[in-house]
Amino acid sequence: MRRVTWVLAVVMCVTLILAGCGMGKKDAASIVKDLDRVVGKASSYQATGSMILNTGQQPQEYSVEVAFSPEHFYRIALTNATKDVTQIVLRNEEGVFVLTPHLKKSFRFQSDWPENQGQVYLFQSLAKSIIADQDRQFTADKDAYVFDVAANYQNEQLARQKIWLNKKTLAPTQVQVSDANQNVLVQVNFTHFEFDANFDKDYFQMERNMTSFNMEQSMATMGDVAVTDADHPADGKSVTDKNLTATGGQSDQATGKAGTATDPKASAATGSTSKTEPAATKAQSFGSIVEPFYLPKDVVKQDITDMKLGEDAAVLLRYKGKYSFNIVEVRPQAKSVALQPGDIVDLGFTIGVLTGAVDGKTEGIKTLTWTNDGVEYRMSTGDMPTNEMIQVAISTEGQSGK
Repeated sequence: MRRVTWVLAVVMCVTLILAGCGMGKKDAASIVKDLDRVVGKASSYQATGSMILNTGQQPQEYSVEVAFSPEHFYRIALTNATKDVTQIVLRNEEGVFVLTPHLKKSFRFQSDWPENQGQVYLFQSLAKSIIADQDRQFTADKDAYVFDVAANYQNEQLARQKIWLNKKTLAPTQVQVSDANQNVLVQVNFTHFEFDANFDKDYFQMERNMTSFNMEQSMATMGDVAVTDADHPADGKSVTDKNLTATGGQSDQATGKAGTATDPKASAATGSTSKTEPAATKAQSFGSIVEPFYLPKDVVKQDITDMKLGEDAAVLLRYKGKYSFNIVEVRPQAKSVALQPGDIVDLGFTIGVLTGAVDGKTEGIKTLTWTNDGVEYRMSTGDMPTNEMIQVAISTEGQSGK
């Protein structure tokens, strides 16, 4: 009898131990509830890490800094690891800003970003994608919960993403975003993530982020130049190509000569005269021309033309076929601040600005502007879908120029 009692006692103890171990394990549903609560708190956070892009011909690495405050203010800094060039995205009470400090360029928008657009390095975007995907896949390793869920980004190549969350804090530690063939196109590794971070009062203000940026090296290369608006040339150059209207560039459409423009209608529209002046002399100093390695099906390059934007040498690349579009490349030497409505477009390696036919408009010229390696790109089209524009823009990254 005593032996039976002792055996039963041992069995009960083992059962309790096993039950206790089971209770210590969380399933996907309970983790999602905890994650939803963390997002709902709208606590501040600050994170740093690295991002590797495999969307171009060669992998590109960037350092990433992310800050978020309870007021739903954001600050994101993307720095090219090899070129030491930084671009900053801000959201504060005045709107959304895209800053390129070394070029002294800033764009401001009234936008719902990033609530209406997912970003792979934002905690809210990652958490919401886990919560929203009812077909989520879940595993766990020693230190992290791992979710495999659908990706919802502007770049339609990005189909699925694996997200690693710290078991203790639910902070993201790693993200891998793949295409439909399970090729990892974007990988983010967080080296530091802190909830309830504290920030200075002006941390999210444009003035601080523009003026506190180290401009000495950039100013040394720029030299002492006049302060002009590169988007509105002061020398009276006009615009003739309808796809260039939004870029402030020139076209040889009317004359067939590089860098000239004589269309009186275009001159009236831009407030300029019909003065013609070849731009080839200064345009030759532009340097290497970057061509996208991706083009939509049945689209071919038509020509490359030297031109000027204000006092800056530039080149115009024109493409025709199923879709027609132009790309203007310029290395701006003048200080320029732009204030205009538009949408932010995440290109991975940099942040682009989409203006013109946005906010649901289906007709009209739209222009995608972005900067990379000291070059400002302006792609304009009247018929190409935004997703195709994104693919063309992404394919300019890592190009050495010609």
